[in-house]
Order: sequence, then C-alpha cells, then structure tokens
Amino acid sequence: MVTDVREPRHDLTDPKILLLDFLDYYRVVVGRKVVGLAPAELGRSRLPSGWTPLQLLKHLVYMEERWVRWGFAAEPVPHPWGDQDEEGRWQVGPDETVDALLAAMDLAGARTREIASRAQLADRAAAGGRFTTEGDCPTLGWILTHVLQEYARHAGHLDVARELIDGQTGE
Repeated sequence: MVTDVREPRHDLTDPKILLLDFLDYYRVVVGRKVVGLAPAELGRSRLPSGWTPLQLLKHLVYMEERWVRWGFAAEPVPHPWGDQDEEGRWQVGPDETVDALLAAMDLAGARTREIASRAQLADRAAAGGRFTTEGDCPTLGWILTHVLQEYARHAGHLDVARELIDGQTGE
C-alpha cells in the first residue's frame, strides 16, 4: 500500500487528473484508517448500523470494480456484488484479511487508472456489463465522480470508527 500520497497539487486544472489523483489520495486515507487495527477491531462494529472496518474496506474494493471495470469498461467481473450477502449487507469471509483487501484496493486503483487512460471523461460506459442498454450508460466523468464521493464518504465513516476504537483522528 502506498502511504505517502497527499492531496493533488493545487494548481492542477485537468479534471481527469484531479479525479484520479483524489481517488489515489482517498485510497491512502482509507488504508491509513485500517492499518494497525487489531484483527478483533477490524471485525467489530462500533456503530448501530453494524458495519465493521473490514466490511467497509471490502465494500470499497467491490464498489470500484462494479463502477469502473464492470460498469464503464463492461469487463466480466466474477462476483460484482461479492461484498454483500443476500440481504445486501456488507460481509467478509473468515479467510479475508486487511492486507489482502488493501492489495485488492491498490489493484482496483491501478485498473481504474489504466481504463481511464484510454478514455475521455465524456465517453459513455460500454453496454453489456453493468449497464445493459446504451441509454443507461453514464459517462466516465460521472462514474469517477461517483467513485470518488464513495471513497470520501466512507473515509469519513472510518474517521468516526477509528476515533471510537482508539481515539486516532486525522488522515
């Protein structure tokens, strides 16, 4: 996991670079929030909604795959909803580890950059993956913005969880 990424430069003007750099930044923020937590804390919820830090991490990995690989690129993804049980609640298997999920998050980020490098923000997602008809296909710009807001929102959730667990605050 990369740990020294900072917010994008303040003078950037290219919207695609801004989106991709902010995605990199928030992946690091999320990673910093879960690294160092004891396995028991990774699998324990501190909030009434019941999610655990490990479940949230897995959700982010699958969310990015659903939107970018399966959604925009229409690539086959074996289990696009593998982060959820039959009722739609986040779940992790007993053999899933924080290290493996962090590596998967880094891989998803690299794949997002690779896919985005071949497209423009105005390009529409390919039909046939997540989106079955061309009329339902959002643009790459919309998808990257949606993925970014998911990371930022859930990084905030992890801020609260981490503060409840051990008092750690900040990025």
